[in-house]
Amino acid sequence: MPKSKIYPSFDAAVADIPDNVTIGFGGFAVVGVPINLYQALAAQGAKGLTCVSNTTRGGATLPPDAPSMEWLIRNDQVRKVVCAFTAPTRASQRLVFTEYYESGRIEAELVPQGTLAERLRAAGAGVPAFYTPAAVGTELAEGRETRVFHGREYLLEEALPLDYAFIRAWKADEAGNLLFRRSQRNFNPLMAMAAKVTIVEVEEDILPRGAIDPDEVHTPGIFVHRLIKIPPPPEGWWPMRPAEIAALNRQ
Repeated sequence: MPKSKIYPSFDAAVADIPDNVTIGFGGFAVVGVPINLYQALAAQGAKGLTCVSNTTRGGATLPPDAPSMEWLIRNDQVRKVVCAFTAPTRASQRLVFTEYYESGRIEAELVPQGTLAERLRAAGAGVPAFYTPAAVGTELAEGRETRVFHGREYLLEEALPLDYAFIRAWKADEAGNLLFRRSQRNFNPLMAMAAKVTIVEVEEDILPRGAIDPDEVHTPGIFVHRLIKIPPPPEGWWPMRPAEIAALNRQ
């Protein structure tokens, strides 16, 4: 029998994550953000992380105190972020990332959204680099390699492999085959392909092997390594607050 991919808890699923690794976090709306894995990693305390995500906040629809990359930043666990959006969506909004970046406590790499997706896809496909017209002629292209194809200038971008991917899926089976719903099908499938280890929080009960029609599988189980069923509230909806996690990591 193959080793089970099902883990008993979020804490167990992230317990062995070391310092100084690159982690991708899927989703940019509440249905796709791995909020429980964010919380577990904040409690686990790994440091020096490079975090890859669409935004540093997780999504405008998330409640203000929901677990997100901001929890990790506030907990001094993040060395660098790679994001498509580092600025707030509203002028009145103040991000935790902004405070840390402006004070020099964190690095940032801004990547156009489509380029970010393609860098992840390229990593999963084994393509080391590609050319894209996005960002040509902007500050993001300064000092970097470009090339002209058919009279148009393109910027060289490298693939973005991940050590870990934290994603959220609607359904899964014991083999790790995944189904997503709504905006879960944004960065989640790409990050699963780009990562050495993909950890998935699953909304529905994890089904037996073969229970999902192959035609309905969005991400094959070959890209998935750990599965955790999200428990009912409140356990499945950030029972710990940021201040409590910070206090835990100071002990």
